Amino acid sequence: MAASPTPGHDTVEGIDEERVGNWLADTIAEVEPPFRFELIAGGRSNLTFRVTDAAGRALALRRPPLSHVLPTAHDMAREYRVISALGPTVVPVPVTYGLCQDETVNGRPFYVMEFVEGHIVRDAETAERDLDGAARRRAGESIADTLAALHGVDVDAVGLGDFAKREGYIERQLRRWYEQFRNSAVEGVDTTSIIAAIHDRLAADIPAQVGTAIVHGDYRLDNTVLGPDGAVRAVLDWEICTLGDALADLGLLMVYWTEAGDEAALLGVTPTTVPGFPGRTEMCDRYRAASGRDLGRLDFYVAFGYWKLACILQGVYARYVGGATAGDRSSVEGFATSIVRLAEMAERTLDSA
Repeated sequence: MAASPTPGHDTVEGIDEERVGNWLADTIAEVEPPFRFELIAGGRSNLTFRVTDAAGRALALRRPPLSHVLPTAHDMAREYRVISALGPTVVPVPVTYGLCQDETVNGRPFYVMEFVEGHIVRDAETAERDLDGAARRRAGESIADTLAALHGVDVDAVGLGDFAKREGYIERQLRRWYEQFRNSAVEGVDTTSIIAAIHDRLAADIPAQVGTAIVHGDYRLDNTVLGPDGAVRAVLDWEICTLGDALADLGLLMVYWTEAGDEAALLGVTPTTVPGFPGRTEMCDRYRAASGRDLGRLDFYVAFGYWKLACILQGVYARYVGGATAGDRSSVEGFATSIVRLAEMAERTLDSA
């Protein structure tokens, strides 16, 4: 069935509307062409589009950045596989509908999933507007409980036993992000010395990995969809998910979970500074109770989280310089400074541990 673009609107960068529309009509029985595509603001890596069919049904389409894609990054098949595998579990994820690996359709692979309605809380203003005090507390508790549930999934039982190597997670991550950092050099951003020094300190004192968990890799408040009561309806952005050490997720969550009065290491003020959200200690206590994990070496994972985020932002900034951020360019202009500040926070965390 041919599916022409909806007439009377501008084309959307990153989507071949006619070919993608035809693929949707041929692949998903429940949808009705024509389709309207809209880039969802906020994505700084893989791009997410809202797809609305003629009947008003909404889907979400994910594809890689438009250019400057690093080796091993932005693998749509991996992201699609893990979301599909988690569908039958207690971990809230969108329903998946189809994966397209034929690059003649849209230039790069993409997949389509359920569009989960709810709140995505990216800033303090949104937190204050969309969630009352009780919902903010529920959001923190649900974030911690959902992470514990993810880490409790039996990787073999859901068919992800061969998804990635199981052991040596931190060693692998240090190699991966350090290599991608070095592949993302940007003129005028000189962070090589401090990133290298922290890499060496982390590599020399890696805690023993306890078990094998599904590691989201970028677990934070704004990578979830919340209901009006604050409960997590869906976890999003699985692009760097792998198997490994569960505490890496918690460490990175603590990097993002800024409290009022913190020295801001990230861009702007994070929403968790708004009154009502549980503090870091409460979040860790909640996760510990739900997971039964020992958090005695959590400072290491927090420092690793700062360092890893600095490496990730370097890659995002390199894509920005290369013109590949598709509709989100204004939000990355402070990244050069933030890369340095995150590296300094990693160093400070190691010094105080």
